[in-house]
Amino acid sequence: MPLGNSSGSHDNSSCAIQDSFLSPVLPACYSIIFIVGLLSNAVAASVFFQRGRTDSSLAVYMRHMAVADLLLALCLPLRISYHNQPGPFHLCRVVGLFFYINMYASILFLSLISLDRYLKIVKPVWVFRIQRVEWSRRVSYAVWAGLAVGVIPFLLGKKGSDPCEKICFHFHHKSLFGGVVNLLTVVLFFVLSLCFLCFYGQISVKLWSLSLGTDEQARHRKRRLILKTFVVPVVFTVCFMPYHAVRFPYVLSQMDKTQELDTKQTLHFLNELGLCLSTFNSCLDPIIYFFLSRTFRKTIICVVQGKFKKMYDMNQRRSSVAKSVTEM
Repeated sequence: MPLGNSSGSHDNSSCAIQDSFLSPVLPACYSIIFIVGLLSNAVAASVFFQRGRTDSSLAVYMRHMAVADLLLALCLPLRISYHNQPGPFHLCRVVGLFFYINMYASILFLSLISLDRYLKIVKPVWVFRIQRVEWSRRVSYAVWAGLAVGVIPFLLGKKGSDPCEKICFHFHHKSLFGGVVNLLTVVLFFVLSLCFLCFYGQISVKLWSLSLGTDEQARHRKRRLILKTFVVPVVFTVCFMPYHAVRFPYVLSQMDKTQELDTKQTLHFLNELGLCLSTFNSCLDPIIYFFLSRTFRKTIICVVQGKFKKMYDMNQRRSSVAKSVTEM
């Protein structure tokens, strides 16, 4: 994670991996993401928590994902402040782990949303336990608990002696245990990506086979259905695939399996840019809510139009946050 260049106020020349052009780029990008992500996800969380009594399984996952994105955005001021700077070891470690907990929470909740869409669209006459609100809540809590337990060993690690270890959120060497866990996380991500491919392949076949009529309006409605459905895999792929594509060789370089300094430097650049793109997901997730949640969409439209009374009345009605395929 980020390091300074030799022009900083402190001497980072003893650290071989430099930030170079990333020094001005990343703080600027993270600042924009912080503002947009904080505001948009605060609105999303407030909408979904107001509808807590009329939950659907999809609404549960969206609410938890909005919380994850909101907490991730709150990590960014410290990443900006300590970019290119040495920082308190334990603070940097805790903030870094908290950042990754929320990023992977977003990935898992996107996966659960995809599973929910798959079951409701492809197998609409079946009702699985995970589609019930109480089960979806339990699964969501299990996601948070699993991620929290998973980072405990990393909290207990000791500070390394390499000069790069002094820099917050920078290129840090990994032990065998840390490297293996990170590589397994990458493998898990690509397993989830394969599930995405299977889910949305079958969803696409199902939607194209729907008979909504033969006129131009019906064909237009079908195209809208497919467009709205595929906003989830598009956001997932654009935001998370580049980061995880470079993650495997990057972790190997942190384990000193790659010795060439130029290769490590290039992987550092790619990793940081991929991580920034992953963070941008917190700004794009509200677009998913807009397409898949009627309540969220109507709330945003009312806010834009200044119809706050109508928005309040609508949020008092007991209607589902997210409906079946016909809602999209």
